Amino acid sequence: MSKVLAPRLAYFAGVARTEHVTRAAQEMNVPQSTLSRSMARLEQDLGVDLFARHGRTVSLTPAGRTFLTSVERALAEVERAAEEVRADADPTTGKVAFGFLHTMGAETVPGLLQAFRADHPRVRFSLVQNYGEAMLERLRAGELDLCLTSPVPDAPDLVARRLDEQKLRLVVPADHSLAGRRRIRLAEAADEMFVTLEPGYGLRRITDDLCKEAGFKPRIAFEGEEAETLRGLVAAGLGVALLPPPAVPRPGVVELTVTAPRAAREIGVAWLEGHPDTPPVAAFKRFLLSRRGSLLPT
Repeated sequence: MSKVLAPRLAYFAGVARTEHVTRAAQEMNVPQSTLSRSMARLEQDLGVDLFARHGRTVSLTPAGRTFLTSVERALAEVERAAEEVRADADPTTGKVAFGFLHTMGAETVPGLLQAFRADHPRVRFSLVQNYGEAMLERLRAGELDLCLTSPVPDAPDLVARRLDEQKLRLVVPADHSLAGRRRIRLAEAADEMFVTLEPGYGLRRITDDLCKEAGFKPRIAFEGEEAETLRGLVAAGLGVALLPPPAVPRPGVVELTVTAPRAAREIGVAWLEGHPDTPPVAAFKRFLLSRRGSLLPT
């Protein structure tokens, strides 16, 4: 029924407002015959009389007044939605839905937004922090325009570009026997208890892969959802962790350079293949791609 009624709702509201078919047709720039037929079909489809005819004028019946109240709300909502999508696509003041990893939130993303808004001061952002797989799901659902993630996804329905690389460190408690070292081979931590992110997180997958390459399977003491929480667990002496550098040094831990295997993660930007960009999204995408090799703070 909604498919049948929708094209006629604005015509109905126009006739109800003017109480005159000819005047309504002139205001809406449609032939009077088209408007008359549309109102007759509307009443026929609903099975009720919406108008009482008085020569050239009309007035709403009780059913018509009830219908008009809901029609005006519906048309106002359609107009609001149209204004919203037009505003989001505006090159100057539009909106970008941008997702990124939790570890990018303290320093990297604020710096990127600050630099971008120097030339696009009125572009708005809807920001989402999450782990990689969850962001890709939201990207596919149309809830995000772009996302910074790791590992860089390889999927036929996505476009992904590598932007930078971030070294990972072995984080140990400050009173740990390894804390006096500056560098370590990961195999030397084979007997340690690890604290890691939960399965499904990109950093967890990288941790498992690096430990496997070093010749062991990590013994997991605790699993969490956020890198700085893991640092707190390490500081409490509950294990060691492979983590990217912190935005601010944390007391109670020592961060060791891993010499073997090569411990790093790629950071990339991804978007949905074939998805049309609004002007603000296209501008921010170009900006991110221009930061290849300099995405992360030094």
